[in-house]
Amino acid sequence: MNNFRELIVWQRSINLVVKIYEITKEFPKEEKFNLVSQMQRAATSIPSNIAEGAGRNTNNFFKHFLTIAIGSSHELETQIIISKQLGYINEDDCGMILTELNSIQKMLYALHNSLQ
Repeated sequence: MNNFRELIVWQRSINLVVKIYEITKEFPKEEKFNLVSQMQRAATSIPSNIAEGAGRNTNNFFKHFLTIAIGSSHELETQIIISKQLGYINEDDCGMILTELNSIQKMLYALHNSLQ
C-alpha cells in the first residue's frame, strides 16, 4: 500500500492541523472543552485516517478511511465557519484555512476516486 508520508494530501493536512492548533490557542478559555476540542479532533482526524487507510491491505479499506477523512474535513469546515461568526477567527485566517481545507478536500476526493 501507499507510504502515507509521501502523500501530498497527508503532508498538507498535517500542516493544517498545526495551523488549527495555533489559531485555537487564541480562543476564549470557555471554549477549551467545546469548540477548540472539536476542531482539534476533526483536524487531527484527517491525516490520521489517511495514514490508517494507507496502512491497510486493500484499496477498499483505504477508500473507507478516506471517506472518514473527508467527513472530518467537512466537520472542520463547519466549525471554522462557526468560529468566524462568533468572532474567534479573523477574516484573513478564516479565508486562508478554508482555502487550504477546500484544496485538501479536492485531493481527498481525487485520491478516493482513483482507487479501484
